[in-house]
Amino acid sequence: MEITKEILKARLGEENYRKLMEIKNPKLHEFIAVFMELCNPSKVFVCSDSGEDVDFIRKEAIKNREEEKLALKGHTVHFDSYYDQARDKERTKFLVPKGKDLGPHIRSMDRDEGLKEIHDIMKGIMRGHTLYILFFCLGPANSEFSIPCVQLTDSPYVAHSEFLLYRKGYEEFKRAKSFFKFVHSEGELDEKNTSRNIDKRRIYIDLENETVYSANTQYGGNTIGLKKLAMRLAINRASREDWLTEHMFLMCVHGPNQRKTYFTGAFPSLCGKTSTSMIPGENIVGDDISYLKKINREIRAVNVEKGIFGIIMGVNSKDNPIIWKILNRPGEIIFSNVLVTREGGVHWIGKDGETPKRGRNHSGEWTKGKKDREGNEIPPSHPNARFTLDVKLLENLDTELDNPKGVRVGGIIYGGRDSDTWVSVKESFDWTHGVITMGASLESETTAATLGERGVRKYNPMANLDFLSIPVGKYIQHHLNFIKDVKSPPKIFSVNYFLKGPKGEFLNDKIDKAVWLKWMELRSQGEAEAIRTPTGLIPGYEDLRKLFKEVLRKDYSREEYNEQFKLRIPENLEKIGRITNIYKTKVRDTPAIVFKILEEQRKRLEDARKKFGDYVTPDKFS
Repeated sequence: MEITKEILKARLGEENYRKLMEIKNPKLHEFIAVFMELCNPSKVFVCSDSGEDVDFIRKEAIKNREEEKLALKGHTVHFDSYYDQARDKERTKFLVPKGKDLGPHIRSMDRDEGLKEIHDIMKGIMRGHTLYILFFCLGPANSEFSIPCVQLTDSPYVAHSEFLLYRKGYEEFKRAKSFFKFVHSEGELDEKNTSRNIDKRRIYIDLENETVYSANTQYGGNTIGLKKLAMRLAINRASREDWLTEHMFLMCVHGPNQRKTYFTGAFPSLCGKTSTSMIPGENIVGDDISYLKKINREIRAVNVEKGIFGIIMGVNSKDNPIIWKILNRPGEIIFSNVLVTREGGVHWIGKDGETPKRGRNHSGEWTKGKKDREGNEIPPSHPNARFTLDVKLLENLDTELDNPKGVRVGGIIYGGRDSDTWVSVKESFDWTHGVITMGASLESETTAATLGERGVRKYNPMANLDFLSIPVGKYIQHHLNFIKDVKSPPKIFSVNYFLKGPKGEFLNDKIDKAVWLKWMELRSQGEAEAIRTPTGLIPGYEDLRKLFKEVLRKDYSREEYNEQFKLRIPENLEKIGRITNIYKTKVRDTPAIVFKILEEQRKRLEDARKKFGDYVTPDKFS
């Protein structure tokens, strides 16, 4: 401890030392001392969450040229390296002890080898840089959900992003015992002020010590440690402590007589997750990650974050009116990897209006037709370009965002991109049936489907496969066990916004999801009827006709209903075959009940086919 104090005093200076020592946590002090010595920054700044300290971070991002101001007040832009534009799946690995196997879906390596490699890479990596020591809290502060986090980074852009995305945690650390730890360095920078040594980019996750290491990268998904990197740590901790960490939005759907019912929802990328959570008329709590815990025999949830790190491609005034308004008025927003115009405005793929003929983007000076060194044409903005903002800017923000007790979950929604199998909305028979046939069977068609091919279906249980830190079978069993002692478990639903007709046309309008949400809200409260089919409970026509009129002021025909809700038996049987094969061949620890529930569904489908044929309209079941 004395050695730790000596290191801290020598490197921090009087004021920073004072701020750190107000947190009386020897483990924290030791962690900081070790990595200050290893990374060897030229300066150190401890952030106490005061207004002055946070403003200093903002100014540092501009001063260091990691961000630059735009024409609208509060707007800044950040550019990543041309080859540092997305999560690096290949080099994101779990560090596990010899002999431990997380399964074929999870990238891992020997812990001792990984720690040696990352320590070697990080030795002296911050020389000439300032180290920012930051404190945050995942979940509301002073809550059963709270997880304190310390972030060490030499990027003021990363620090600024985290202040927009996460709750301040300096005070939380004064009562914390355990905490998550994050060490990030952007490494040596090139002439564009972006990470130079991309070949040495590494993102390693040490589950044993609950520490994440990230080096030689600036892209937010690799560097904003409290996002998907912290989620991996939390999934592991949750599995030990009997709660859930889920890749889910959290929203409020309004019912009759000013009733509020809260839903979580898991959707793979580009399947409608954000558009659902942001649908006009309802309220958002969070768009990405939720913690679910059992409190007083209820399942309650919180938004882990308090900001949005969103994909900006395709955001327009018609489909995203709330976000559109925010992005086009003054306010604290960081744009990344968009096109900057001569006037200091921004443009992105899918934005309203014409694309500018020239500007600056992640490739440097840009004109239409510009190509990279591989001969690929460079679009005006990167498809993974982002915006980062605090949810307090949202006009539809729910009042319960910071409730330390969270909100009671009335329903859980799973949705994927599916052109020919799942109906538009349905409810599971019970918790087990929903977890297995909806959550654990979740698939999404790749973009190959838009190229005229049938589409390749990508298996993605609970839309969380990329982020699991425990074996898939264990993860599913944890879900199945989760409702033990829960008085009234949330209902589980599936939705499908991408169902197509015989001519390849979409059967749903984008806004129809507003009706599906209202029906799910009524079902969660026991106030709507449902038709029992072999794969779940679906809405009756009259209920939907009434809701379409009330919610969207439009007529809804029986023909539309029959096409959207007919049971497609061959496709459903094919799906069961695919999912069963995956769990038999690729998930060694699959719980036996998964096969039992899938087989029961297969038999129900076969019986229906014998009775009604391959394609069955809802009236046959009602």
